[in-house]
Amino acid sequence: MSKQFIVKFIPSGRGKAQCEPDPNYPNGIKIDLTHGLPSCKVKLQYPAPECGTFIVRCLACGLNIGITAAGRADDPTEVNIPCSIRN
Repeated sequence: MSKQFIVKFIPSGRGKAQCEPDPNYPNGIKIDLTHGLPSCKVKLQYPAPECGTFIVRCLACGLNIGITAAGRADDPTEVNIPCSIRN
């Protein structure tokens, strides 16, 4: 992982997910927030340790995003975020 990003997982306090994962995503999901803009790809811990939120911070431009996860097979594996520097 690039040192350009800090990724922190914040547990929600709910513990493990109580419902089954979406069978359409047995290997996780890739999230794209770019709408076609230049972007940076950030890998996430997969699966998440429990229900909570990944906070992704770009040290180059200061962008912060939050991505929820539940500690299941359908958790996000990576996120593409718009690059504030190149846009």
